[in-house]
Amino acid sequence: MAQSKEVQVSFEVSEVEALALAQFVKRCGFSEWRNNAVDNDEAYQMKDAFYKLQEGLAEVGFCPR
Repeated sequence: MAQSKEVQVSFEVSEVEALALAQFVKRCGFSEWRNNAVDNDEAYQMKDAFYKLQEGLAEVGFCPR
């Protein structure tokens, strides 16, 4: 697979939406990614993107336990 360049995504949500999104990201697992991917490679790419989203949410104070 060809290497892709990094992109930055920025958006605004309310605190309630950020907390709900953080909860969703925390609860998703490989089975959800795999069920929505065309193959394992795409599922792992989804996982990596979700982890980056989770890190971004944590950086601004939304890191549910």
